[in-house]
Amino acid sequence: MPKVWRYFLVRSVFAITRQRVPDFFAILLLLVSTSACADEFSEWLKDIQRQALDLGVSESTVALLSNLEPDARVIGFDRRQPEFVQSFDEYLTARVTDSRIRTAQALFGEHRQLLQQIGDRYGVDPQYLIAFWGLESSFGRYQGSYSVLRSLATLAHDPRRSAFFTDELFDALRILDEGHIPPDEFVGGWAGAMGQNQFLPSSFRRYAQDFDGDGRKNIWSSEVDVWASIANYLSVNGWRPGAGWGSRADVSAPLDLLALAREPRETTCRAVTQHTTTLSFEKWQELGVTPRSTLDPVQQWAMIVPGDGDTQHYLVGGNFRTILHYNCANKYAVSVGLLADAILAGSSP
Repeated sequence: MPKVWRYFLVRSVFAITRQRVPDFFAILLLLVSTSACADEFSEWLKDIQRQALDLGVSESTVALLSNLEPDARVIGFDRRQPEFVQSFDEYLTARVTDSRIRTAQALFGEHRQLLQQIGDRYGVDPQYLIAFWGLESSFGRYQGSYSVLRSLATLAHDPRRSAFFTDELFDALRILDEGHIPPDEFVGGWAGAMGQNQFLPSSFRRYAQDFDGDGRKNIWSSEVDVWASIANYLSVNGWRPGAGWGSRADVSAPLDLLALAREPRETTCRAVTQHTTTLSFEKWQELGVTPRSTLDPVQQWAMIVPGDGDTQHYLVGGNFRTILHYNCANKYAVSVGLLADAILAGSSP
């Protein structure tokens, strides 16, 4: 019996005994259903292998999927992502730390000329390249230790986002086929994101860059390829140099957030549904909202509706939507903006 199913079995049996229902037939049923689940995953994986071959992936690469087992840890992480279970204050306190700010400022100063060169080529403010890098992998120090193929297969088999992760699994196989990284080094985060900029396989295939010209799009160990890949991602998705992202804001009068609700409309990023309607800088000031940083008075700005436990307010606009394209979570996007601001504030001209 595969390890993951043994894990689920032990958990289930433990739950039964805690409820004081020592039912032999219930335990027997668990054994049968667990075995059936393992068989079902194995059959599903064989079908995935057949589809990959039909897409042109080599037999040697497809063979890497043989005997994979689902990873129960991955499903656990998927159900409790920090962007969804932590308040803004908790999330930012854990990520935009004094230590991370100091490291980001030092690295920005050390590589400023090269970062500016990359920023100029792609039309992206260079401090954001360090901000994304720092938040995605702690400046390349942590890229994850999960098998990318196993994680993606687990999530592709899970019904929550099966179609999305099935496509990511096929792209991962193509990356291996193209020789960008050896199979035994193909590890990443629990959800299949990889490299120092934590690209999913589809993002790698669309946006990864070979900036150092060595013939490989090496987001695992080439910092310049990492920064250029981030810059290309942002550029293609609408980055506007100098447009900013927003600011923390002080609120001096009660706000009628219901009256400021955004009109419902189609969006591929649910984080946007937590924004108010957009208003001019002047209108926000009339409502008693004062940003702590200078914002473009010509642009329109929205407020992120505070959730339970949130004590801060944020006006967002400019490049905020592009940051959300990288990771559709308001807490993540605000952390990128705050870290980028801190990098620039601590740098010398």
